Amino acid sequence: MGPALLVGWVFFPLDEELGLLSGGLTARGEEMLVRLSTWMPYESARELLEDLLGMRVSKATAHRATLATGQAALAVWDAEVERLKQEAPQAPAGAEKQALSGDGAMVHLVRGEWAEVKTLAIGEVTRNTRGEVCTQQLSYCSRLGDAASFEQATLLETHRRGLDQAAEVCAVQDGAQWLQGLVDYHRADAVRILDFAHAAEYLNAIGQAVQAAGGRLPAGWLEGVLHRLKHQGPARVLRHLSWLAARYPSSLMQEQLTYLQKREAHMQYPIYQEAGWPIGSGSVESANKLVVEARLKGAGMRWERQNVNPMLVLRNAVCNRRWNETWAAAVTQRQALRSSWRQAGAFWTLVFWGARVSRLSHPPVAASTDPAAACSPEHPTRRLGAGYSWRQPFLRRPPSTSAVSGEAGAKK
Repeated sequence: MGPALLVGWVFFPLDEELGLLSGGLTARGEEMLVRLSTWMPYESARELLEDLLGMRVSKATAHRATLATGQAALAVWDAEVERLKQEAPQAPAGAEKQALSGDGAMVHLVRGEWAEVKTLAIGEVTRNTRGEVCTQQLSYCSRLGDAASFEQATLLETHRRGLDQAAEVCAVQDGAQWLQGLVDYHRADAVRILDFAHAAEYLNAIGQAVQAAGGRLPAGWLEGVLHRLKHQGPARVLRHLSWLAARYPSSLMQEQLTYLQKREAHMQYPIYQEAGWPIGSGSVESANKLVVEARLKGAGMRWERQNVNPMLVLRNAVCNRRWNETWAAAVTQRQALRSSWRQAGAFWTLVFWGARVSRLSHPPVAASTDPAAACSPEHPTRRLGAGYSWRQPFLRRPPSTSAVSGEAGAKK
């Protein structure tokens, strides 16, 4: 008996009826595996699934199922973004006072490359029981990509939160240029606030530069400057820093001072606090740890670039408490993709067998033995002339060298 022929991809109708996707797992089992893999490494997720449900799978199965789910969820997200861009529907009503913050975290890719994952955090600005300003009901959107693609990718999350319908919006973040473009894209009228901790880092760097140049500062200099900046604003602080830069000139000090001077309008902290705005971007900095670093920056982890965003979509789903809807949409997308594959395979199978049947039903015509039929009318056979001799050989043997030399000698 010969080897079986390769038939390609096949499907079993009962798999779709039972909701089975891949790996021989039940629908509930695969969902648990993917959800665990979203929180922890694949090997740990595999072991925990076996301990909890008694299901044994390989690490490769956990990786494959999670990646397929993430890719499907990412495709659904991108399709929704395109729909919003084309139809521009009105955003649902959200909180009246909202805050957004953006930041980046580095992720280690394969082949020693590092790349920045950008994250947007959106929350509702309220006051706690002690009357302190705080940001609650946070949600996140994280992507690996350039600033322009990130602006568009976050459109769905800002639409869900009703950012366009909010009466007041503030943007608390550092002074990176791509963050200013992000605010311009979503709410150009937002109150822009330079993160107070970020400003404190620059003040500390200036103080260290003064001491490195031989200057002496009081023991509580940094605390005093920060208190004045927070409660009195940046004008007096910047004048003091300009005096220090003139007395102890250095390129580093001038660079730090120029950075703060350009952002003086974003450091009006007394006004912001009076209006009930937060002055720190701790929400997005904690989002970097919660959403990105907790799963993508484990010990020894290296990521393929094309696998980062599928995992980030799942991380956003669990951190935003939208796992159920994300899973359902991903399953529908995967089933639709399998159906399209099956239809394409069936089409090309019909084409293949149709061609074979056509060849079998129309066998090639045998060559005719009639000399008259063999001659094509388009290329008639040339008639030979009357003086043609049929006794002439078809091929002539060239005369040998010895014969030629003998004949020449005889003529002499």
